[in-house]
Amino acid sequence: MNIEPGRLTKKERHELILSEVRRSASIRISKLAWRIGVAGETIRRDLIELGEAGLINRTYGGATISLMTSEPVIAERGLTLVEERARIGRGAAGLVVNGRIVMIDGGSTTYEVARSIAQIRRDLTVITNSIGVASVAGANPSFRVILCPGTYDSREAAVLGEDTVEFVRRYNADVAIIGASALNGEGPSDMVSGAAAVKRAMMARSLSTMLVVTNDKFGRNSLERVCALSEISDIVTDSEPAAELRAAIDEAGAELHVFAES
Repeated sequence: MNIEPGRLTKKERHELILSEVRRSASIRISKLAWRIGVAGETIRRDLIELGEAGLINRTYGGATISLMTSEPVIAERGLTLVEERARIGRGAAGLVVNGRIVMIDGGSTTYEVARSIAQIRRDLTVITNSIGVASVAGANPSFRVILCPGTYDSREAAVLGEDTVEFVRRYNADVAIIGASALNGEGPSDMVSGAAAVKRAMMARSLSTMLVVTNDKFGRNSLERVCALSEISDIVTDSEPAAELRAAIDEAGAELHVFAES
């Protein structure tokens, strides 16, 4: 059933296109034009914009869902979406209670969370596999910081591997704070399998899980699924996700915290 033409904004068209591509894995321009009720040339322009944003792969006469197969090193990621990560960091820190045990995995967004936590919280025990997180958390003299052993990954500035996972399993925590390379209705996913394993280990030893993720990860897939959305307690982000992802989050029972630009 097609939609009455002329009633959708470009943003709404983009959301509907992404929804259709995710549902079908691939889709033709002619079908999208009929479904949305606009000219094929309008759909082509929309696909160009979505392709340039990395949200889809353009094909001859249509599009397929974009699978995130690579990711910049953490130092490069930290130079993008700087204000968005800072807002997420401050917002997530406000959800952490003094005196708790917190596990934090490696990542550019989790680093911002750790930095904000160190500025406003006290008497935390922080367990992490990230060199950067350990460094900024250790700047707070009231914190006890436990750095995991493991094989150092220079791209992530973190330790990974079996030794890291086994070490994490020795501890209990109130909350695990994790990041992700991508997030869709099936849950968060990560490009680095070793990182995904550490996230799952932290989640298994924590009473709750907080996912911190920037808006550019919405509606995307990466190499390895970390968990189902239903296993996440809180999602902290910088902008409202598209309607389909928001509905999946609500259905899964995760609490969404959006710290948008004021």
